[in-house]
Amino acid sequence: MWSSSGCSALAGLLGALSACCAKLALGTDYVRDACEVVAGDRGGMCEWVHLLLRLCCTCLVFVCNAVMWTFFAKALSLSSSSATATVTTTASNFVFSALLGKVLFGEARAMLWWVGISITLCGLLLLHTVPPSHEENRAKTKEN
Repeated sequence: MWSSSGCSALAGLLGALSACCAKLALGTDYVRDACEVVAGDRGGMCEWVHLLLRLCCTCLVFVCNAVMWTFFAKALSLSSSSATATVTTTASNFVFSALLGKVLFGEARAMLWWVGISITLCGLLLLHTVPPSHEENRAKTKEN
């Protein structure tokens, strides 16, 4: 049902979501500013909403990390190589972090960052297209 690549990509997404939640919980007042824009400041209501949402984001950091590690462990067990699962998780985390940073916080990436992630994705493509070696096939048949 699940593939190693799918579990790795999902683990990377959850890691990026965890980082976004941490930035919302501990960073500047993104949540309060959004509340004031949407609802206006009605008698300090945004202060309470801000504290409640920061607490929720803090809890989401732990939840996202727990689920991320679950999917990463599943990816490791399904993968023929731990390097493939690790690089896939890391690359998807970088890509999702860039996308979430742009959408949620208006962040931009420098050209050098895009060159670096492109090289990483090319390496990832090589890892996924190279067939397993004869020794890896022999080791897999011994396990089964």
